Amino acid sequence: QVHLVESGGGEVQPGGSLRLSCAASGSISGIAVMGWYRQPPGKQRELIATINSGAKTDYADSAKGRFAISADNAKNTVYLQMNSLKASDTAVYYCYVRIGHDQNYWGQGTQVTVSS
Repeated sequence: QVHLVESGGGEVQPGGSLRLSCAASGSISGIAVMGWYRQPPGKQRELIATINSGAKTDYADSAKGRFAISADNAKNTVYLQMNSLKASDTAVYYCYVRIGHDQNYWGQGTQVTVSS
């Protein structure tokens, strides 16, 4: 089994920053991709950013230029630095790990609220 523990969520004013972290443990040999999804209130879960085992990153259009994903492979941890936050970024953010080609895991989620 894979266990993902997220941290770093909270409430911030528009224009502020937050850094999310997600530590993976358990049967995590062969991690191919780590990333972040989010689910805004009343909407479907959407992919925000990914980083693969070769450190290649990919971002949703809504995250480009404001968010940065990184990973510490030695700690099996993935980070999401979020800058210039907007009210529309309010959501539950879920850590994501893919092992091999088809084993997908999500964390429990951490709430991010952007409000003045």
